Amino acid sequence: MKAREGLIPTVLGTVVTTSGYAMKNLIPGPLAWGIVGFGLAHIVLGSIDLVEHRNTQPEEIY
Repeated sequence: MKAREGLIPTVLGTVVTTSGYAMKNLIPGPLAWGIVGFGLAHIVLGSIDLVEHRNTQPEEIY
């Protein structure tokens, strides 16, 4: 399977951000927003990688 560099952190960040936001009523507010921020950081860093390496061939991952 071929995946572009930065795609995995971006998808992972989206999942973590969504999970943190969904749990904001179940866990204390600062912890939930910390999880959301952690996910957003992954989205930003993954997006930077996607843009930076947009002209390269995807790598094989197993």
